[in-house]
Amino acid sequence: MSVLWDMFFTFAKVGVMTFGGGYAMLPILQREVVENKKWATEEELMDYFAIGQCTPGVIAVNTATFIGQKKKGILGGIVTTLGVVFPSLVIISLLAGVIEAFSHITWVQNAFGGIRVCVCVLIVNAVVKLLKKAIIDKFTFLIFLLVVLAGCVTSLSPVVFVILAAIAGIVLKALGGKQK
Repeated sequence: MSVLWDMFFTFAKVGVMTFGGGYAMLPILQREVVENKKWATEEELMDYFAIGQCTPGVIAVNTATFIGQKKKGILGGIVTTLGVVFPSLVIISLLAGVIEAFSHITWVQNAFGGIRVCVCVLIVNAVVKLLKKAIIDKFTFLIFLLVVLAGCVTSLSPVVFVILAAIAGIVLKALGGKQK
C-alpha cells in the first residue's frame, strides 16, 4: 500500500506542474520516474511518450498510466492516473470562479506570458535529454531529420510520424543498420 501512496504522491507532484499542458510535464516525469524513483529507463519513458502521443488523451496522463501499470498492474495505472490529474482538478476548480475576474489585469497577463516562456524552456530541455538517448547512430539521426522536416512542412498527425518512424527503424535494422 505504501508503494501505491508513493506512486500517487509522486505523480501528484508531477501533476502540479501542468502549466502549458502535458508536454510541460515531460522533464519532470523524466526526473521523477527515471532519475529519482527508477521506475522506468530513459528508453522506456521515450516509448511511453511515443505511445502516449498516439493514444487518445493527454500525453502526461497516458504516460503516468503506462508507468503505473508497469509498476503495480491495473491498480498502479489507476493510482498514477488519479495522482497526475488530481492537482489539475483542484487547481481548475479553485481558479474557474475567479480567473475571469482577473484575466484582464496586465500583471496577470504578463505572469502567464512568463510562464509560457518557461514551459517552452522546460520542453526544450526534455527534448535535448531525450535526443541524447534516442539518436544512437546515423540511421536514427536520419529518421530524426526526416521527421523534423516532415513535421515542419506538413500537418500530418503525430501517429503517422510514429508509425513511419517505427517502420523505418525496422527496415533500416533489417538492412544492416547497427545500434549501439
